[in-house]
Amino acid sequence: MSSITNPADITPARTAGAASADAGARRRAMIAWAGVALLLLALALLPFLLKNYRVFQLTLVLIYAIAVLGLNMLTGYNGQISLGHGAFYATGAYVAAILMERYGIPYWGTLPVAFLVCLVLGFLMGFPALRLGGLYLALATFALAVAMPQMLKWKGIEHWTGGVQGIVLAKPEAPFDFSLFGADLSADRWLFIFTLCIAALMFWLAGNLMRGRVGRALVAIRDHPIAASAMGINLPMFKSLTFGISAAYTGVAGALGGITVAFVAPDSFPAFLSLSLLVGVVVGGLGTIWGAVFGAIFIQFVPNIAEEISKSAPAAIYGICLIGLMYLAPTGVMGILRKVLGRLRRR
Repeated sequence: MSSITNPADITPARTAGAASADAGARRRAMIAWAGVALLLLALALLPFLLKNYRVFQLTLVLIYAIAVLGLNMLTGYNGQISLGHGAFYATGAYVAAILMERYGIPYWGTLPVAFLVCLVLGFLMGFPALRLGGLYLALATFALAVAMPQMLKWKGIEHWTGGVQGIVLAKPEAPFDFSLFGADLSADRWLFIFTLCIAALMFWLAGNLMRGRVGRALVAIRDHPIAASAMGINLPMFKSLTFGISAAYTGVAGALGGITVAFVAPDSFPAFLSLSLLVGVVVGGLGTIWGAVFGAIFIQFVPNIAEEISKSAPAAIYGICLIGLMYLAPTGVMGILRKVLGRLRRR
């Protein structure tokens, strides 16, 4: 006759196992945070080892990473396809330029305003998007991207936007003198460090948002909208808010881009910019946070490499690179990294 185990004997063992698992999770979290801190420190020191032009390019990578992250929150996590985020990028750039040029507001003070303006515009854009989906939403947002350069040239707002000539800005200088490895803290190096801090903040906020209840609700809406609605998720509100937050992220990236380039003009924001941001989302990996970094690297450097390879047909080289990458990594760069890490863990 088999003996029955006393529940009192099982409880301490389970409690000890749970405590051990919690300790392991905390230890892994501490290691992860230490790794992130070391990475940020290395990136902060990197501009002092490079020339100003390379630092400028890396700053643009960080800026595009913020914009791609915002679009990925909308497309990768929520399933709404947008081809008009270049318009929000332009809006953020012009908000920063107008506030700096017309009102003398410091460059760092323009970022919250660009965030709020694009948040409201994106939220309002989200309401028409509720009745559209798939390719219809993509075409509607693409119309916004096509119309934005012409709208910025309208004579009714030329006093603010500068019309065809645009607005020339003064690149902000570093607030203090500093030198390292024989290199001074120039304007480009300071903007890189400043943009790195903003990018770290935006990625941290996005990571916490997507790992929480909001992120799970967005994924549920993307995968099974009817089931998500039956579970009590407010689809119209979540879709509109996601569109607004996505546009706000892109607006902050646009403001940083205008400050870094120190010039904004309507022709600086063609419709191809929106397509490039979507390319960055797909290349990095749909529904991933860190994939935005790899997508931004592709956006910034692959066109330059294509032009170096062929001066006569850089677009053809760019297309070949994109087709090859999609063939080799259909789930994006993050998909490859996940497979590699999975195999290493199994071994």
